[in-house]
Amino acid sequence: MRPGKKRRESMAKTSQERTRRPEGRRETRPTGDAVAGRNPVVEALRAKIPAKELVIAERVEIDERVSEAIRLAKNIGLPIKEVPRGVLDGMTGTTIHQGIALVIKPFQYTPFEQLLEKTSAKGSAALLIGLDGVTDPHNLGAIVRSAAAFGADGVAIPERRNAAMTGSAWKSSAGAAARLPISQVTNLVRSLEDAKKAGYFVVGLAADGDENLPQFSLSNENVYLIVGSEGKGLSRLVREKCDLVLSIPMSSEVESLNASVATAIVMNWIATDRAK
Repeated sequence: MRPGKKRRESMAKTSQERTRRPEGRRETRPTGDAVAGRNPVVEALRAKIPAKELVIAERVEIDERVSEAIRLAKNIGLPIKEVPRGVLDGMTGTTIHQGIALVIKPFQYTPFEQLLEKTSAKGSAALLIGLDGVTDPHNLGAIVRSAAAFGADGVAIPERRNAAMTGSAWKSSAGAAARLPISQVTNLVRSLEDAKKAGYFVVGLAADGDENLPQFSLSNENVYLIVGSEGKGLSRLVREKCDLVLSIPMSSEVESLNASVATAIVMNWIATDRAK
């Protein structure tokens, strides 16, 4: 039996309502990297992380932190947008954003070839840092900060299976990401091969290295230091391409060091040795 006219109209209306997107959800797709939460947003603005806009939820409670975020944004001419809370949920990927978020600009990476050309013309020993599977953005930011502090010439990170220069990484770098060239390479192994052709020694860092740090004798050469993840260490292909795998002597009671801490120790050792 075919449904009557009124029933057909009711069914069609119900179908339309099911497929129609809610009005307040039209802009809830993530717009890119965003720092969410009142304290993180203020800290990001203070650190001068390159941002696109400050986004605030409608009818949000204006406290000291929100007021400060608005003031800092206005001081640098940053656009401020008010949106429904549901839109902010989608932009940040969370519902605990506290009604405020800072949308970050895409990071401007330096081509690896350009990094090699620049360091080859330097006239003194260069130091590059490569990351192999370091997925924590806070570790990445800390490594960038240490690399800038100890005079490294740049950092290279893979596009896949590695943290990228997001707002979290930028904040952890304490602004060092603005002063140090960072490359994002499609293939880390190929970057090792390119670095070797440019006159670099590729040195891996692992707990079970072939040589201990105090015996390291390549400080005054061009060094491309590769740091693996805390759990898996260096990947097999990367380790095979290394000219040398270096380890840091430690007490047997300690299994491993945080990747950023281990990298800082080696960079400090190289910088001290070069200064002699």
